[in-house]
Amino acid sequence: MTINEIRTKYLKFFEARRHTIIPSAPIVPQNDPTTLFTGSGMQPLITYLLGAPHPQGNRLVNSQKSFRAEDIEEVGDNRHTTFFEMLGNWSLGDYFKKEQLPWFFEFLTKEIGLDTQKLYVTVFIGDEKNNVPRDTESAEIWQKLFADKDIEAKVVEVGSEADGYRLGMQEGRIFFYDASKNWWSRAGVPENMPAGEPGGPDSEVFYDFGTPHDPKFGPECHPNCDCGRFLEIGNSVFMQYLKQPDGSFELLPKQNVDFGGGLERIAAAAQNNPDVFAIDVFADTIGLLIHFSGKEYTDSRYTRSFRIVADHMRAATFMLGAGVRPANTERGYVLRRLLRRAAQHAQKLGVEHGEGKESMLVKCAVNFIEKYKQAYPELVSEEVYQIISDEIWKEEKQFAHTLESGMREFEKVAQAGHISSDDAFVLFTTYGFPFEMTLELAHERGIDVDEDGFATAMKKHRELSRAGSEQKFKGGLADTSEKTTRLHTAHHLLLKALQIVLGPTVKQRGSNITQERLRIDFSYGAKMTLEQLKEVERIVNEKIAEALPMIHSTLPKEEAEKLGAEHEFGAKYPDMVSVYALGPKGATKANPQLDKAFSIEFCGGPHVSNTKEIGEGGTFKIQKEEAVAAGIRRIKAVLTD
Repeated sequence: MTINEIRTKYLKFFEARRHTIIPSAPIVPQNDPTTLFTGSGMQPLITYLLGAPHPQGNRLVNSQKSFRAEDIEEVGDNRHTTFFEMLGNWSLGDYFKKEQLPWFFEFLTKEIGLDTQKLYVTVFIGDEKNNVPRDTESAEIWQKLFADKDIEAKVVEVGSEADGYRLGMQEGRIFFYDASKNWWSRAGVPENMPAGEPGGPDSEVFYDFGTPHDPKFGPECHPNCDCGRFLEIGNSVFMQYLKQPDGSFELLPKQNVDFGGGLERIAAAAQNNPDVFAIDVFADTIGLLIHFSGKEYTDSRYTRSFRIVADHMRAATFMLGAGVRPANTERGYVLRRLLRRAAQHAQKLGVEHGEGKESMLVKCAVNFIEKYKQAYPELVSEEVYQIISDEIWKEEKQFAHTLESGMREFEKVAQAGHISSDDAFVLFTTYGFPFEMTLELAHERGIDVDEDGFATAMKKHRELSRAGSEQKFKGGLADTSEKTTRLHTAHHLLLKALQIVLGPTVKQRGSNITQERLRIDFSYGAKMTLEQLKEVERIVNEKIAEALPMIHSTLPKEEAEKLGAEHEFGAKYPDMVSVYALGPKGATKANPQLDKAFSIEFCGGPHVSNTKEIGEGGTFKIQKEEAVAAGIRRIKAVLTD
């Protein structure tokens, strides 16, 4: 069963149960500076899970493009990928446990055809300290579902993951774990949650591949064991509680379901193969690499490299399609790292690259575009296809030069007969020379490398980078503060002003809005002149002073497009869309006069109700205009007193 077939089955299954299919949000979050990439299905919906009404109703379903940079180092085993799709269904105060668990069980066993004997589940054991009861309801629902399949589902208590390695399976089918495994909130376990934060117990489903337990992970195996026998394929989160100022928990007025299931993992389970890279979406790329390298995927010396190239090129293809470009900071750095690691491991396989060579990485990207064009047609537009090809080839050639300079530096430090942690760190951070290549070359020469010291240096480097990022992005749009809301509305005025001054071909290519400033990335091929910048500022401040009303409307997508509403590059939208229009004067909700608006955009809010409120925060001022990639410019602006 292909991932396209599973995705379609899932969407239709829940559509038949009165869920509205909503499109995947972009992999690059819009107006959410708290994270570089969309990392889960619920992330774009958090506002609605916290209580805001969703324009598409209270039953939703989709498949969300996701990326987790923290998994880059894990790629190479049979389970981890950086890019993945998360199947999700949500109930916003509608159905709850007795509907959700049977539906998912039915989907797995009837639609996908999984062997019920291979399914195991976990539930929340409770938290006496925080007076949160154990989730006996979910356990009882699961027992009945298994009983209907003539399976006696023994319930066992485990507790922590460490307890699991000590206690083992105990012939169980349903396992009670503590909050570290079966509780969800954005802040983690209950004691870490701030007042006003929602959370609740969850119930996970695991597939048993039946592979032998590896005792290096612990004496006994259990569903949350990392040995590879069990694979989590779905998690139903039940948002039941709200933490109070006194530290207690009370039930939410509306109790939500937030389900997430890994599409690739379900596909692996459908094949009863623990290697996620054996699913169809990777088959052509791995086959291509086998053909041109002459190496075998089953050769343990090369399996990891096959997986890294396949994973990284799929992720890079989607990033490039979303407007990310290779750079030395933020998203661009992650993309550059993916492409260079892919190039490094392609070289390890014996696939040549660089000047005068045919790009194997571009061929890999073309394979993924072909695999995903049905679900994500935005990848196949001529413009996007050319950008993906050009950027990969450019980065591949540049990396070939990097390896040359890195090799020269490596030969210098290798003369000492030892590679210190400082040497390895400088090779990686200054010369872009992959640490894996340092290790490999050193071992070939019989030279030792201070791996522990390098790991310590990299950990410190990441912590400093993360702290800087958190400080830089403090108070993002997710907090919906007054300052951020003013700047978000000013962002609408700025985009329109840029189109007036530079021409209608200017399109937004990214944004980042905090309490302190707004940032917009936009398509334009030249540095703006001082006169152009001053004219943009003048237009924005003029419209602020005109006290234009902001009108929110929900209307058919085709109608919004006919009105010229701006929308995100490469994004897919539902049939009904949320639109915010600025002006004209006198416009009201009852009489929006959208055809006369100064600015109109597909957007989810929040915004001020009138541009005069922006002026209360100060005068609009552009601080900086710069290039961030070929054909992409960036403006940072503030509201000053």
